Amino acid sequence: MALNSIEELVEDIRQGKMVILMDDEDRENEGDLIMAAECVKPEHINFMARFARGLICMPMTRERCETLKLPLMAARNGSGFGTKFTVSIEAAEGVTTGISAADRARTVQAAA
Repeated sequence: MALNSIEELVEDIRQGKMVILMDDEDRENEGDLIMAAECVKPEHINFMARFARGLICMPMTRERCETLKLPLMAARNGSGFGTKFTVSIEAAEGVTTGISAADRARTVQAAA
């Protein structure tokens, strides 16, 4: 199986496609499903939850986290890779319980 170039992945993401980004084997040696936040729809969140089965995360800049006043989940990060997770979030408007694929997609779009 041939792997796509970085340029091809960037173009797919620009087109709103979901792609698999592979970690280095010295890190977690896994693939992450990624796509542009502004293109996320409930069916994408559902696909991630059903088939990837991991946490659905949204990378954000430090500045965006500060704007949204998102504190880190843990004051002391014991992760070997230093991944900085914030507290979980959900959109302030347009959601119900926050757990449905539609609610999660709305939250991603609102936070982007």
